[in-house]
Amino acid sequence: MAKSKTPDLMEKIVSLCKRRGFIFQSSEIYGGLNSCWDYGPLGVELKRNVKAAWWNDVVRNREDIVGLDSSILMHPKVWEASGHVDSFSDPMVDCKSCKKRFRFDDLEENVCPNCGGELTEPRQFNMMFKTFMGPVEDDSSVVYMRPETAQGIFVNFLNVQASMRMKLPFGIAQIGKSFRNEITPGNFIFRTREFEQMEIEYFVEPGTDEQWYETWIKERFDWYLRYGVRAEKLRLEAHGEEDLAHYAKACTDIEYAFPFGWKELEGIANRTDYDLRQHTRSSGKRLEYFNDQTHEKVVPFVIEPSGGVDRAVLVFLVDAFDEETVRGETRVVLRLHPKLAPIKAAIFPLVKRDGMPEKARRIVETLQPHFAVFYDEGGSVGRRYRRMDEAGTPFGITVDSETLENDTVTVRDRDTMEQVRVKIAELREHLAERMEGWTRDDK
Repeated sequence: MAKSKTPDLMEKIVSLCKRRGFIFQSSEIYGGLNSCWDYGPLGVELKRNVKAAWWNDVVRNREDIVGLDSSILMHPKVWEASGHVDSFSDPMVDCKSCKKRFRFDDLEENVCPNCGGELTEPRQFNMMFKTFMGPVEDDSSVVYMRPETAQGIFVNFLNVQASMRMKLPFGIAQIGKSFRNEITPGNFIFRTREFEQMEIEYFVEPGTDEQWYETWIKERFDWYLRYGVRAEKLRLEAHGEEDLAHYAKACTDIEYAFPFGWKELEGIANRTDYDLRQHTRSSGKRLEYFNDQTHEKVVPFVIEPSGGVDRAVLVFLVDAFDEETVRGETRVVLRLHPKLAPIKAAIFPLVKRDGMPEKARRIVETLQPHFAVFYDEGGSVGRRYRRMDEAGTPFGITVDSETLENDTVTVRDRDTMEQVRVKIAELREHLAERMEGWTRDDK
């Protein structure tokens, strides 16, 4: 199906997210809080499904990667050693006229994009949130809200490697909240001050890092294709030397064609042995790997695929959003991969009588232990289908008079709107097979 190309696509998605319970403005009844968002009933399910898909693919289905959940609050020396205290900053400018602030490197011209006024000279702005631990608020009690999950992995390198007896190459994966005091957050959930990351630190023998770097670029690019994102909307963008972070030998971004332009979705970086050596110097603890075959110690190089959960959610929403005209009416549909869809199947009694609601409820009870399902008996079946189309629900199951005669139901496909008759006893297997074999028709 053709995608909507109108310039207000983001407005439509924001509206849909509120209308169908995906995402709400944080503290909305108090006027909202800039760049902060709450995930509603459908949004939290979509987000959980994205994280589950990532975790299953990079941890549970692999023998060389294990998981970690490190603390958000860490010893402040962690951030001194990593370089965040001194160098985790962006250039900031102020407009002398309207007083708005901007990231200097985001501006195409050296004038205020809001009013055209003159800007101040750029100055560095550290993006770490600072707070205090304990009852006294002084310099000795300063701690930071972590700006990335990676450092929690590096400082636990020996703990994980020794406890799990991991052999190079191996990875440690983590999903968790991070906090950055962004100068100019925006574009809905694309850039926020509180966000969730999905990161892997993959430890390899020095000298094999470039090969693993290329391997992980392909692995991560293909992951988005696997869950339905269209290939023409994705591209790889390698960083030039002048754009590399201080710790990186190389970095490639996976970018997506958002309605507001090509932007980073995920980055794959070759961090060399920078982090392990920095923490070794700072802590006095040697973060090395002992090869029990060669009896040599080595400081591994690290390949880091790092993506944002919220940005991934936004990509799946934008890429799945579609509008088409059906019988003179506009049908809005989210063509989400069934594994990501918040609700897998909606069950409808055709009418609220003749035992149909009771039959539909029994189907709900049968499917509920295996799939996220939803019961709806309000309004016409057509309207109920439309609501579920907007929610991204792949299948609609209708109980009608024929159901009462032969225990079959109609199963409607969200994408094609085609209906087939299926025995109730075979519903679970039928849905599972169709979800597993799903592909996008408009790829």
